[in-house]
Amino acid sequence: MVIILCGVAGSGKSTIGKTLSEKLNYSFHEGDDYHSAENITKMKKGIPLSDSDRFEWLTNLNQKISIWNKQGNAILACSALKKNYRMILARGNQVTYIFLMGEKTLINKRFPKRKGHFFPIELLQSQFDILEVPTCGIHVSIKNSVENITDQILEALINYS
Repeated sequence: MVIILCGVAGSGKSTIGKTLSEKLNYSFHEGDDYHSAENITKMKKGIPLSDSDRFEWLTNLNQKISIWNKQGNAILACSALKKNYRMILARGNQVTYIFLMGEKTLINKRFPKRKGHFFPIELLQSQFDILEVPTCGIHVSIKNSVENITDQILEALINYS
């Protein structure tokens, strides 16, 4: 099974994903590592990605998810902001979505603490603008500590299975 942690930039996908992967002994994969150089350049310049910009990235991730499913269990940190993005990722794969929910004001406050990431805060609103909150999967608030959020996810996974 592949767990996909989704949410807007700054919601804690990578931090929670790494912590969760250690507790579950799952491999961890950062979705942003699979963006093309062109996509990264656009985002660095403050240009939001279009659906067509994301298509190749999502298709590539879908293929990776298939491989990770065959290798065992994995966690993927990936924004997966729209329903059709999540459908592309899941096509032919066993996945569980965990949506990290947070208010824009909270994420804005935490955003400057992010180190070494190419995604500028100026693009955050564009992610909220296109966000289609999942109606399925597990929803977890990011208001609490990393440890608390991770514990909530672990409990939810037991009940979700």
